[in-house]
Amino acid sequence: MSTPSAKPVDSWNACLNTSLEQEDPEMFRLVELEKYRQYSCLELIASENFTSQAVMEANGSPLTNKYSEGLPGARYYGGNEYIDQVENLCRTRALAAFELDPAVWGVNVQPYSGSTANFSALTAMLAPHDRIMGLDLPSGGHLTHGYQTAKKKISSSAIYFESLPYQVDMKTGVIDYDRLEQNAALFRPKLVICGASAYARDWDYERLRKVADQHGAFLMADIAHISGLIAAHEQKSPFELADVVTTTTHKTLRGPRAGLIFFRKVNRDGTPTDLESRVNMAVFPSNQGGPHNNTIAAVAVALKQVATPAFRQYAQQVRKNAAALANALTAKGYKMVTGGTDNHLVLWDLRPVKLTGSKLEKICDLVNITLNKNAVHGDTSALSPGGVRVGAPALTSRSFKEADFVQVAEFLHRAVLIALKIQDAAGSKMMKVFSDAVDKGAAAEDIKILKKEIEAFARSFPMPGFNPATIKYKEEH
Repeated sequence: MSTPSAKPVDSWNACLNTSLEQEDPEMFRLVELEKYRQYSCLELIASENFTSQAVMEANGSPLTNKYSEGLPGARYYGGNEYIDQVENLCRTRALAAFELDPAVWGVNVQPYSGSTANFSALTAMLAPHDRIMGLDLPSGGHLTHGYQTAKKKISSSAIYFESLPYQVDMKTGVIDYDRLEQNAALFRPKLVICGASAYARDWDYERLRKVADQHGAFLMADIAHISGLIAAHEQKSPFELADVVTTTTHKTLRGPRAGLIFFRKVNRDGTPTDLESRVNMAVFPSNQGGPHNNTIAAVAVALKQVATPAFRQYAQQVRKNAAALANALTAKGYKMVTGGTDNHLVLWDLRPVKLTGSKLEKICDLVNITLNKNAVHGDTSALSPGGVRVGAPALTSRSFKEADFVQVAEFLHRAVLIALKIQDAAGSKMMKVFSDAVDKGAAAEDIKILKKEIEAFARSFPMPGFNPATIKYKEEH
């Protein structure tokens, strides 16, 4: 049987099978420069990680072409026979990664992000104006947990629900569970949220379950930052006690950027729940449209990796590295909030050295260290936070060990000294004056020297996901 000859490509479709480098050199160059930045930089942002080549291949696959509103077996479009298998595989692997009984727990893998997962979870459990309690943002909580100021409701969770955040103890930096319980007795929440974006200690889920039960409330755990550690048994699991668990997939889980919602099918007393239908409807059609099938496939790939012994070793090393960093900085006289860390991050209080997180973040950017300024309990200004958040997941993915993080601490110490030198020379603590003084005086040369050392150090480690030798644009930045 003869094979039909290929039909010619129409001129208006000629671009559909050309490479990014050919089709859009400007964008290709920016992608290459970002690769080079990641390779030559010390990535210490606690919410970032380096995912694998396999995850990126799935995320960049033709699965991006398909619409699949609805759930497997109940779609609003045809042609989803393989997409259904992709989503079901992801759901199976999500439950397996956390060793969950599929008769007791279910999961929705369609949320586009952790924030959309959280709002969908709240939509499923609550009615408008129901009361919620989550950790306050200045205490290390997340925006989506009901953050508001005295004058303004900031997040949608505070706009659509009534929020009374709980805080950490102002002396220790540890969650004040006693005060939380006292306030809950007055506020009578419908939902208690546990989880944080800048908290270095583990959680007392038993205490939070007790508070929720006292008021007939749901307990939701947002484990976005520590989900990889939980899956590897490096942090306590909330699944025994929570009703709903949400997470992102790109932090310690080391997948693509997306979200998951786990929900109980069966209560702890053995009675069935209706959370499955409520969560699924909250995701679609309430809050989202068609799921991103390419990302769901990439999440499934990452979750397969999470279930391996190698990932457990990785998670163990993350905690060791975070502790090594905290200990090394403490040995230099710096203050760590709560005195150290139990997980993947360190919250570093810079107020004792009379420096703000904004200034250290700026200097670190200039010397090829990325971290983020962060509020510390007791801060009075969100625009000038008193600390920085430093995380170990990304560099651990680059095979950093404890001794390497001791060296990272030395680089950070030198960055602090440079920042203090600039601040003293500027004669003002204002950020604008500080920024204007960065390129002046002896500190400018100190920045160049430190940056060169850091770049050489960073490039001595392997890079996950892509081969640095193939990068075509390597401009210094």
